[in-house]
Amino acid sequence: MQELFVWYRVPRHLVDAARIAVGAMQRSLAQRWPGLQARLLIRADSEPQTWMEIYARRGDGADAGCGIDRELEAAIAAAAEPWSALIEGERHIEAFELAHDL
Repeated sequence: MQELFVWYRVPRHLVDAARIAVGAMQRSLAQRWPGLQARLLIRADSEPQTWMEIYARRGDGADAGCGIDRELEAAIAAAAEPWSALIEGERHIEAFELAHDL
């Protein structure tokens, strides 16, 4: 099962606006994609701040759509486009396969 990690930098003066935008985006995505789990981690000890969005999608075992597939990855990227002016540089996207379930 694939999970997605997206990191980027947010200048301090845009932190409040970016937090609102990312929160709204992740809530909207979770409503559209059953089983999607979205988190936001922030490393605030740097300037600009480094943010990481983490996406995982769990199924009930019979759900062939579990994990982050290409369609969902594209939907996440498209949902982030409207607020791209709030970040410095690019969104860096990395996908990892779950080695095993605990």
